[in-house]
Order: sequence, then structure tokens, then C-alpha cells
Amino acid sequence: MDTREAQRRRTRRAIVDATAGLLAADPARTPAVAEIAAVAEVSRRTVYLHFPTLDQLLLDAVLGSLSGDVDAALEAAPADDVRARVIALVDAVVATMGTSLGLGRRLVALTAGWSPQEDGAPRRGYRRVGWIEAALAPLREVLGADAFEDLVSALAVVIGWEAVVVLTDVRGLTVAKAGEVCRRAALALLDAATDEVRRAPWVHPCRDHP
Repeated sequence: MDTREAQRRRTRRAIVDATAGLLAADPARTPAVAEIAAVAEVSRRTVYLHFPTLDQLLLDAVLGSLSGDVDAALEAAPADDVRARVIALVDAVVATMGTSLGLGRRLVALTAGWSPQEDGAPRRGYRRVGWIEAALAPLREVLGADAFEDLVSALAVVIGWEAVVVLTDVRGLTVAKAGEVCRRAALALLDAATDEVRRAPWVHPCRDHP
């Protein structure tokens, strides 16, 4: 991840944390963008660059407050067992769906019509991407930068609200069954990425070339 992307995520996190703090301090009142910007120590323009609508920011902050269990699951997972870490991530994300799927649907609806940002930066999903990167951390050097980023992108398709919405709405599955499908899909993508490295040891980034 480059320096600009890391800074973008830190700024976004500061804005969300500021919003969550203001909501927790006075749940009956909706904070203004100017208040959020002041607490986050950014400009109002910066807030709108990351969150074009206040509704989207408020939803993101509320959903963030529900994500502590996912962080805890990753922290508890074996540090060197990527399969166990991916399973822990998928299961923890699906476990939150009982309380967050409705909010997730609203967030998807709010962002579905947005055009890409001028610099090509993603509009949302930073929390999900961070979780996936953390789960895959032991593979970062093994896969190399490009293959690692490709795997993160692939897993982002099968881990999250969108995947569960498709499986519940299009396939008629329960959330629990959708979670099982997401788990199998995630592991299949993981196995495919690691098998490719094993089949081509001459491009292994940690090996000397012959």
C-alpha cells in the first residue's frame, strides 16, 4: 500500500472516529459536518471528499461501532495460519449481519450511484480491505505485491454485505447458509493464489533466481 493510500485511510478513520464519538456523546442529536471536521481536525471539504453525504458518514460510523468483534476475531486467530485467519474473518463478518445487514443495505444503496473520485480512490470499503489485508498478512512477502493486491481484491467480492445480499436475495439463502458459501469461496480463492505460487517457484519473491 502506497503512502498516499495509507494517509487517505488514516484521514477517513479519523473522520469516522470523530463522528462515532459525537454520536456516542449525544445519541439524540445528529452532529453537523462542521462539528465532525473540527473534532477530526480536517476541513469540511475533506469530510465531503471522503463522504459526499452526511447520511453515508453517519451509517459508516454506526457500522464501525459494530465491528469490534471482527477486530477481536482477527487478533485471536493464529498469526501464521492464513486459512484459519480467513475463516475467522468471514465468520466474524457474517456474525455481524444479524444487526448490520439492514444498515449495510442502506450504505450500498447510498453509494451505488456515485461516480468514481477524480483520483480513482475507492468511495468506501476501507474497513473491509483492512481486515482482509490483516488476515492475509503472513502471505504478503510470499505472494509478492501484485498477487497480494489481486487476492485482496478477489476476497473483497466474497466478504461483506454485497455477497450476503446477493445470496439471500437472489439465491434465497439464510444468512447462516450465505456465510458458509462465502467461507468456501474465500478459501477457494486463497488456495488458487497459493497454488499458483507453488506451481511457479522460479518467480517466488523470496527465492534467488537460478
